[in-house]
Amino acid sequence: MASAKPNALAWLAVSALVLVLDQWSKAWVLASLPEYTAVPVIDGFWNWYRTYNTGAAFSFLADAGGWQKYFFMVLAFAISGLMAWMLAKTRRGDWKQALPLSLVIGGAIGNVIDRFLHGHVVDFIQWHIGQHYWPAFNIADCAVVGGAIGIGLFGLLGGKPKAAG
Repeated sequence: MASAKPNALAWLAVSALVLVLDQWSKAWVLASLPEYTAVPVIDGFWNWYRTYNTGAAFSFLADAGGWQKYFFMVLAFAISGLMAWMLAKTRRGDWKQALPLSLVIGGAIGNVIDRFLHGHVVDFIQWHIGQHYWPAFNIADCAVVGGAIGIGLFGLLGGKPKAAG
């Protein structure tokens, strides 16, 4: 009888770390930063800027009337469940697949917690050059984007898995 190979579910610890950092940073923002007021970190490039997003990326569907909150929560849980299933099918040592999946899971659940607790996502990182501003974002958003880039990049560059032999 062949021994079972350890799966990558242990990588959910990375998801938990993202979740803790995200929620800690948002608690700090809610306790420390004024709303809608730029606090320069690097003058002319980076501000702390407490704002809220009721939509998705780039405020997509932000003014849709409220139903979008539940839609994005269900979507995040479905995607996280799919990625957890993918982790269960991944070898533990395959960090190129496990790390991006775990980043997306942690980030998605971090923003779901915001939607559940506050009815919106708390954003606070604002980058800009002169008067050209990138939409504000948070740690969870960074994890989702980083994970999505990793999934795409390693998926495209990874090639076919080598046959056991």
